Amino acid sequence: MKIALIDPSLFTWPYDRELAGAMVELGNDVRLFGKALPPDDPRCDDPVFRPLFYRSLQAGPLAQLPPAAARIWKGLSHVGSMRRLARTLAVWRPDAIHFQWLPLPVVDARFLAGFRRMAPLVLTVHDSLPFNGTPGSSLQNLGAVDIWRAFDRLIVHTRQGEARLLEQGIPAARIARIPHGLLHSGEQAAPAARPQAATGPVEFLLFGKIKHYKGVDVIIRALARLPESVRRQCRVRIAGKPYMDTAPLLALARELGVADVIQFDFRFVPDAELASLMTQADALLFPYREIEASGVLMATIAHGRPLIASRLGAFGELIQDGDSGFLVPPEDDGALAVAMERFILDAELRRTATAGMLRLRDSIPSWKEIAQRTVTSYQALADARQPAWQPTAAAGERASVA
Repeated sequence: MKIALIDPSLFTWPYDRELAGAMVELGNDVRLFGKALPPDDPRCDDPVFRPLFYRSLQAGPLAQLPPAAARIWKGLSHVGSMRRLARTLAVWRPDAIHFQWLPLPVVDARFLAGFRRMAPLVLTVHDSLPFNGTPGSSLQNLGAVDIWRAFDRLIVHTRQGEARLLEQGIPAARIARIPHGLLHSGEQAAPAARPQAATGPVEFLLFGKIKHYKGVDVIIRALARLPESVRRQCRVRIAGKPYMDTAPLLALARELGVADVIQFDFRFVPDAELASLMTQADALLFPYREIEASGVLMATIAHGRPLIASRLGAFGELIQDGDSGFLVPPEDDGALAVAMERFILDAELRRTATAGMLRLRDSIPSWKEIAQRTVTSYQALADARQPAWQPTAAAGERASVA
C-alpha cells in the first residue's frame, strides 16, 4: 500500500518513525510528512521523511523570529502547508492517509473532506483529552473533539482512550485499539539496577517536555513530606525543555526546603542523551495529572527502568502495582511520598522492580506486529469503499474550483 503518515510538527517523531519503518519492512511505500528541519538535523536524511510543513521558518529572515512571533507565523503558515499537502497527495494518490496530530483542528477540518475523497482517512488519538488539557493556545482546542467524526478510523492505544471516544459518541466500529510499541529500544542500557544505588543516593528522573500536566510541583511537595533522613538519601533530576513558566517551581522548591535534592535541567535533551539519563536513574517519576499513552513510558520500559506513576491511561493498564513499579492517585503528593520512601529504603524492592519491568518489556508487541495490525485496518477501510465514493468529473471540477 501507499501510505501517507502526517505529523505536521513532528510531535511524536520516535513513534512515527518506528511505525513507518515497520510498515516499509512489510513492503509498503510510506511517506512521513512533517515540518521542515535545520539542515544538520539527522532526521533530514531519513528516506521516508518529507519536510513539507512550515518551510519558511527554516530559511530567510523568518527563521530569526522570536519564539512568540514564530508561533504566530507558524499558525498562519499552517494553512499554506495544508494546501501544499493536498496538492502533493493529489499527485501521489496514497491508499491511506493517516494523521498523527492535528495542530489546528479549526483549520485542519476544512481540508479533511478533500483528503477523504482521495483515500480512507485515519487519525491516531494520542490524547483522548486533547493536548492533555494544556494546549499551547485556546485556538488549538477549537473543534479538537468534533473533528474526530470526520475520520473513517480512530486509533487509540489504551482502554481508557477507547472508552472516552465511545463516551463522545464515536461508533465502536470506527475505533481500533492498537498497542504503542517500545521506543529507543536500540539504545537500551544495562537492565540491572544501578550498582551504586546500594551506597549512593537513589536517583529519580522525570524526563520530557515540562508542562503543567506532568506534575513537577507534585514531586516537589512529595519530597517535602519525606523525613529529612530519607530525603537525604535521594536525588531528583527534572530534565526537559519547559513549555511553562518554571519560576514558580523553583520558588516552591526553595520555599519547602527541598531545592538541594533537585537538579533542574531545563533544556531540550537530544535522543543521544536518553540512554545515559536512563542508566543513571534508579526509577522514573510520572506524577501526571492527565495522560493517555506516553512515549517516555515506552522508552522507560525499553530501558528496563522501574517507575512510580499516576494510575492513568497506559500506566494504569501496563504497570502492575508493586511489580514493575508503583501506581498512585493523580495529584496525591502524600501517596507519591510513601511510594518514593519505600523505593529509597528498600534495595531489594528496587531489584525486583527492575526484574518486573524486564518481564513487562518482553510482553510488549513488536513494531512489526503493530504495523501489520495498522495496515490491516487500512486495507479493511479500502476494501469497504464502494466505487461510488470516487468523485465524478463534475465533483472533481467543483473541488478544483474550491
